[in-house]
Parts: sequence; structure tokens; C-alpha cells
Amino acid sequence: MNTTASHPQNADAPQSTLTPIAVAPGDGIGPEIMGATLRVLEAAGARIEPHPVEVGQEVYLRGVSSGVAPEAWEVLRRTGVLLKGPITTPQGGGYKSVNVTLRKAMGLYANVRPARAYAPFVATHHPGMDLVIVRENEEDLYAGIEHRQTDEVYQCLKLVTRDGCERVIRYAFEYARAHGRRKVTAMSKDNIMKLTDGLFHRVFDEVAREYPDLGADHMIVDIGAARLGARPEAFDVIVTLNLYGDILSDIASEVAGSVGLGGSANIGQSVALFEAVHGSAPDIAGQDKANPSGLLNAAALMLTHIGQGDVAARVLNAWLRTLEDGIHTGDIAGEHTTQRVGTQAFAQAIIDRLGQMPQRLPAVSGEAASQIQVQVKPRPRAQKVLVGVDVFLEWWEADRQPDVLGTQLQRAANTDWKLDMISNRGVKVWPQGLPETTCSDHWRCRFLWQGARPLTHADVLALLARVSDVGLDFVKTEHLYTFDGQPGYTAGQGQ
Repeated sequence: MNTTASHPQNADAPQSTLTPIAVAPGDGIGPEIMGATLRVLEAAGARIEPHPVEVGQEVYLRGVSSGVAPEAWEVLRRTGVLLKGPITTPQGGGYKSVNVTLRKAMGLYANVRPARAYAPFVATHHPGMDLVIVRENEEDLYAGIEHRQTDEVYQCLKLVTRDGCERVIRYAFEYARAHGRRKVTAMSKDNIMKLTDGLFHRVFDEVAREYPDLGADHMIVDIGAARLGARPEAFDVIVTLNLYGDILSDIASEVAGSVGLGGSANIGQSVALFEAVHGSAPDIAGQDKANPSGLLNAAALMLTHIGQGDVAARVLNAWLRTLEDGIHTGDIAGEHTTQRVGTQAFAQAIIDRLGQMPQRLPAVSGEAASQIQVQVKPRPRAQKVLVGVDVFLEWWEADRQPDVLGTQLQRAANTDWKLDMISNRGVKVWPQGLPETTCSDHWRCRFLWQGARPLTHADVLALLARVSDVGLDFVKTEHLYTFDGQPGYTAGQGQ
């Protein structure tokens, strides 16, 4: 198929029966694997009408900060479906990830990443592996809100919302039901991040009670990741926060045989995006070496999503037969390889096997469309009361002795305020800190309101003015609230 034209690509199908989809070839190996994938879809009889959109590095270089051409947004909105090649995102600087931009701007809250073994034709130590990771897609540390606050300290904000947790968790349970799965496992780090990850765990437990037909359990993400690597057969559906899901899904794909085989779906209420799990691999771009399987698997997810599960099954069964026949790209070549081929020859081998069924690997049946819709349940808002403030300072004087800083801060407080504690990198260092604690130039200083009347923002501003008057540089503040009487903040970690 030609991705640079928007006319119907299947000449045998009336135009009225074709489903319009947006197509973004991407960067690096993207155009090669997209061309190969679309060739297979056309040969398989996919009833689609591709509409090309510009997304990625070239758009950035033209000065469009989002990496998405302005006219592309309307195409995405009109089609509701995007098949996207991998995008190059610079590390440690440069422009923002277009993947994150698309997911957040279009409300793609659930990232669905199946990971299945294809043993013995693709080498793996876990031939029975068949799981799905559902990753929250819009928030967590991927909000990308970062600041340099002092000479030494940089900050990244972790944002987790109750609605975001509930939406993706409900999706995971609905997905498990729709696809005949048995159990949903949540993973978080709520033993350390008790508010953010604790919220995710708590909402998971609440939602799980509404699905008594499905098993449900929770694991701390570090041991969960270890067990995923060692015993992936123990998992069925995993639901987790954004960063953990990104890491876990790559682990799962690699354990299954190759990250190059994984496809993913990004699901929203009105738009869905389908892409390979792997990156743009610019080091092999233009060399006809790339494996198109990840994008092809993503395209199969797309076909099922738009109600063409019959075509998806036809494509996947031909792909499985190709693996069985030992026709492999270099990244998965091994003892069962009979012919090592490039990108386009691999696509042609799949086309040649359309209509054939795998002989040893389980065949794929044509699934019905799986457009799962979830609704977040309304709830009353909590009563919110301001009770104090954490003032963050840059301070490196007096050999960074917390007692010296505490004395200065106590001069800034009055009878209505109590300096409750000072912490450094999350460890309480005043009062009664330990001399062995290494301190940076970034200090959290907690003031709690002791006044007879309710605390106001004006009282906080007056406190900050006094902090400045004693010669201290505050770089950030966080208000301390209770919600329905429960603290909305963590205590300082002591000894």
C-alpha cells in the first residue's frame, strides 16, 4: 500500500465499506516496517482506507514543538484510529516525546501490551508465557513536570489521580472478562509511595470487589518484576502505573522472545492508537534489516478494534506459519531458522502464506470487535482543610548543620506556627537528626498551624515573608491539607 495517498487501497471493496485510518510511518525504521505492514494488510483484504499524517522528527525540525503536524489532529479526530510507526525521541534533552503527547492529548488512558511466547520457533525459556500488561498511559512521572530547584537538586513530579487509576483498572478487568482471562494482578510501590501508589492499590481493591468472577491480587512492583522475569506463566493480566508499565512490558516482550515482536494498543474513549513496542532503531534504518512483526501485531490489534477480526486472524495465522517455516529476520534467527531474510522478504513470505494455518503454534480465531468502554463512578468531594505548609529552601551555609537552620527558621515562626521538622532528601534531620546523614542544599521545612482561627493563604504568605526576612531562600512550597480529617501528606521519615 502507498502511505502517501488517501484513496481506497482495496480495489475489490466498495469505498463505503472501507474504514478510514490515520497512518504515520514514523522515524528510523518506521517507513520500512510500515510499508511492509501495509503490503500484508492489503494482500489479506483489510477493508481500510489509509490517510497519511505527519508525526515525528521531521515535524519537530520544522519548528512544531508537539511533533505532530497541525493538520494531523483533525485527521486523527475524524478517523478515530492511528497506526503509527516508531518515533525518535532524544534522551536527556531536546524535544518532548511525541508518543506521550499523543497519548495525553487524545485521552489514550490505557496502553494494552500482549506478550506471548512463540516457542520453539522464537527462542525463550518460557514457552507457556501468554499475558497482557495494561499500563496507565496519561499521568504518573510521565506528566513530565520537572524543575531544577537548587544548585544540586532536580525534581520530577509524580501525579496520580483517582479517576486515572479507576479508569485503567476498570479497563483491565473488563479486558480480562472480554478475552476469557482468569486473573488481574496490580503492581505498585505503595510500601514507599504511600499516597500516590497507595491510591492505586486502594482503588484496585475497591474495583476488584465488583468482579467476583475474576481472581485479583497485588504485588510490590520490584518483586513483581523479578517474578515476571523468572515465572511469567504465573501472570495473566497485569495492571500498573505508567512508568512501571513501560518497564514491565519491555521485560515481558524480551522474556517472551524479542521486544521486536510486541505490538500495543493505546485506548481512549473516542480515539485509539496502535504501534510497535520497540523504538525507531536509527542505526539500522534503510538497511532492510528491521523486523516488521511488532507493527504487524499492532495492526492486527487495530483490525480487531475496528471490527475486522477475520482479517486480523488471517494475517496472524500467516505470520505464525512463516515463523514455523523458519523464515526469520536477523533479530530472531536461531536454530529453527531455515532462511534469514530482510524486512520486505519477510513481509512477502507472510503474504505467500495467507490462507494457511500454523501447524504447531495455536491458531488465531477471528475475534469480535473489542471496544471496551468504562465509566468512572461519581463520588462526593472530600472536605479539604488547610493545616500547614512545607517550605523548601536552598541552603548550604554553616557546613549544612540542621540545628543552625532550625534556629533561623524558628525566628521566622510566631506563636501561631510551629516548626514541626526539617528533612533532607526525605529523611528527618531536625529535631534529633543523626550526624551521619548526608545533606544536600535542598531542605523541606514543615510548619504546622497552631492558631485559634482557621489558617488562610494570607497567613502562609506572611510566614514566607518572614522566612525571606531572616535571609533564607525558599524555592517551593506545598500546602498541607486534611481531607475528611485524614492527612493528605506523608510524615517526615525519622530514624
